[in-house]
Amino acid sequence: MSVQRHIEDKLHVAFKPEHLEVNNESFMHSVPADAETHFKVVIVSSEFDGQRLVSRHRAVNHTLAEELAGPVHALALHTYTPEEWQQYYGQVPASPACLGGSKLG
Repeated sequence: MSVQRHIEDKLHVAFKPEHLEVNNESFMHSVPADAETHFKVVIVSSEFDGQRLVSRHRAVNHTLAEELAGPVHALALHTYTPEEWQQYYGQVPASPACLGGSKLG
C-alpha cells in the first residue's frame, strides 16, 4: 500500500472527515521521482470542534506518528471544523440527478 493511501486510511478512521485531501507534494522537492516523503493534508472534521489549531495538529501528528518517524519528511496540515470550512470555502454544490441518455431533450 502506498504511503499516501496509508495516511488517508488512518485519517479516515481517526477523524471521520467530511472532507479529506492528501496530496503528495514530493515532486516539488529534491527526491526521487516515485518518492512519498512530502504531503499536504486538508482535513475537515467535527472532531476538531472546540480545539485550538495546535491541538488539531498534535492530534493529526499523533495519528501519523509512525509515518512521521519513517518515510514522511514533511507534512503540511490544514485542519478545519465543518463550520470553518463552509465559512472560508463554502460548500460544493451537489451534482444534478442523472437523467440518463434517453431522457435528454
